[in-house]
This record gives sequence, C-alpha cells and structure tokens, in this order.
Amino acid sequence: MPLQGLITPDWPAPARVRAAATTRVGGVSAGPYASLNLGAHVGDDPATVAENRRRLGQALGLGQAPAWLDQVHGCDVADADAPATAVPVADAAVARACGHACVVMTADCLPVLFCDRAGGVVAAAHAGWRGLAAGVLEATVAAMEVAPAQILAWLGPAIGPTAFEVGPEVRAAFVARDPAHASAFTAGSGDRHYADLYALARQVLARCGVGAVYGSGFCTFGERGRFFSYRRDGRTGRQASLVWLAG
Repeated sequence: MPLQGLITPDWPAPARVRAAATTRVGGVSAGPYASLNLGAHVGDDPATVAENRRRLGQALGLGQAPAWLDQVHGCDVADADAPATAVPVADAAVARACGHACVVMTADCLPVLFCDRAGGVVAAAHAGWRGLAAGVLEATVAAMEVAPAQILAWLGPAIGPTAFEVGPEVRAAFVARDPAHASAFTAGSGDRHYADLYALARQVLARCGVGAVYGSGFCTFGERGRFFSYRRDGRTGRQASLVWLAG
C-alpha cells in the first residue's frame, strides 16, 4: 500500500539498498501529532503510533519491524542485526543482514543514512548538534567496517541553516573540535549564530574520508505542512529515516 509523502533518497546506492524518509502526512495521529507521528515517546496515543508504524512497515514491504532506538543525543551505535530484548539506547544503527532496517527519528535533528558501494552494509545516524559534536557520524562510519571511500551518505530532512539559531556555546564546541567548522555558522542576534547542520555534517564526513555525500536542502522548521519541528512547535511528532538491504 502506498504511503503518502514518502521521500526516496537521491543517491546512487546499489540496487539492493533501499531507503526512505517519512514526512508528517499519511498517518492517523491527531492534534499536534497529525498525522504520521512515529515517535512513541512524545505523548501521542500508543495505539495510534503503533498503527502509523504498521502502515510504514507495510508500505515499505518490511518483513519485520525496524530497529527503533531510544535516542539520547549520544554516539553509541546499535547492531540492528542482533536480537533485541529491549529498545537499544543509541543514536545510530548498522545492519548487514537482509530486511533489518536501521531507523532514526527526527523533528529538526539531522538524519544521515549510509551504505557501502558494494551493498553489503547500511547504517543510520541521528545527528543533532550534540550528536555531531559528540562524534556520532565518526562512530557510525567506524561501525560499518569498510573503507570510508567506499561509503555513500544521504542527509535527510533537518532544520535549515536560516532557522537554527544557537547560543555561543554551540559554535564554541564545534570550533574547538575543528576550526574549519566556523564556516558553518553565520551571525545571528547578539552573541548568537545560525548553525548549518548540513555543512557541519559534510565537514565531519569529509574528515572521516567520506566524500560521496548527497541530500540536504530541506528545512523542517520552515516546511510546516510537510515536517514535524520541535523548535517550531514544541509538542509535536517525529518523522523517520530508514535504510535496509533487500534480498
């Protein structure tokens, strides 16, 4: 069954690599969660979230549930192939087995999907500014265990560079890691700056040796009818970005 609003990543991934990103449309949630909220931790009705997740799995043809994570803005990477007795506390996941979908949820933070050119491994990372500064992308690339030059990355829907105003401590955290990160910030009001999560991710990935980076250009904050945005609305849902290997 088709699911309204699905985004197909525009990257030259191998044929057996499948990926998708959801928008806020196509589900059954109501109010601030309307309509395809996939987050079970935001106050939405659990039965409604379960139905939204069921619709997503059916639309993507997934034989088993994606490896949902308990995201904490850190840099731990879960093994999506391992049998789960509880929801892993992690902000990224990696998989090598067919049909095991890596998934991250966002509502302004940057979702990054990965695959290798041979179609043998996939990964997904939740990269808000804290995760980026903590090294979540570096940890994910390392967990894939392939040469970085063989990795493709896709940057999904996140808050755009003209909407993400941050305090001086955010800029300082990045510049302390790499002075080149200063170019990803533009002056805001007072001592504040606007941060470009897409530029920061590209810089981090380039430093890791990943040069094949696609996507970007979204703005969850500005595209109200299309995406959930925590910064814009506070009480809101979550969209998801997924990647998996087909048989």
